[in-house]
Amino acid sequence: MSVALIALVAALVVSYLVPSSPALRSMRWFAAWSSWLAERLRADRDPLEPVSPAAGWLGLLALTAPPLLLLALLQGALEGGFVAALFSFLVLFYAWGPRDLDRDVSAAVAAPDTAGRRMALAALAPERAGAEVVGEQAVDLVFRAALVRWFGVLLWFLLLGPFGALGYRLIATAAEAVPRADLPPGVADAALVARRILDWPAAQLVTLTLALVADFDAVIGAWRDWHAGPVRLEPGFLYAAGRATVRVELSADGACEEGATLAPDAFEAACGRARLRDAMSLAWRVLLAWLAVLALLVIAGWVA
Repeated sequence: MSVALIALVAALVVSYLVPSSPALRSMRWFAAWSSWLAERLRADRDPLEPVSPAAGWLGLLALTAPPLLLLALLQGALEGGFVAALFSFLVLFYAWGPRDLDRDVSAAVAAPDTAGRRMALAALAPERAGAEVVGEQAVDLVFRAALVRWFGVLLWFLLLGPFGALGYRLIATAAEAVPRADLPPGVADAALVARRILDWPAAQLVTLTLALVADFDAVIGAWRDWHAGPVRLEPGFLYAAGRATVRVELSADGACEEGATLAPDAFEAACGRARLRDAMSLAWRVLLAWLAVLALLVIAGWVA
């Protein structure tokens, strides 16, 4: 666990200091591998035959198993020491992000107009590019990006080491980043379900941490209200908790009330910027809390 803490701190520092880090985290090799595998699998099946869920899961396994098996062999060969720490850092750095969340949110806050803000917010959720983001939906985008870029990777890194970090990133990439046409049949649907399964425990822990570092009653109330509905395998409870907490933060500092005399569009823009800033601040509080707990566990000697 001490290796994990060192690797995490190093990955955070290097990610912040290297603006071109997305280029260092290119997944083109994975897209090329996906396209090659898709062509081979499509050649062996009738295009009119419907794709069964089992075929999608088998395709996802075929897609992710080779790189993860190679990584597992390397991880098993490194038992400790500097080389193991360096290997953990490199894999975590590669799986982190891939874009810097702070810079993307700052770009949305600094956008001079609605069109610029919409383009900046598209970096937080590329699949929603061009769609209008209204009101508290911007808060959802920040917490969603934090979950996929930070906390999902971090949780599975802490549980399974580099294997978990890269495995999460590959599944998340297959779920959204790689075009469906470049994936084996049914794999995108299977990857989306797999990512939701992997996101669920991370989202629960982020929500719990948010309750501890922000307004406990607002977070727990939003969490209960969301779970009062039907059972859903998605992190909507985290977004609801994030919106509730941001409302409390805005009410406490009066960020929105100060612009109430502005024209409606100007008021919404000012309030939207305040929402983004508060959501980003809350995401950082949660991440720092995770780091503090991890450091305490290492210092106490409860984990090696």
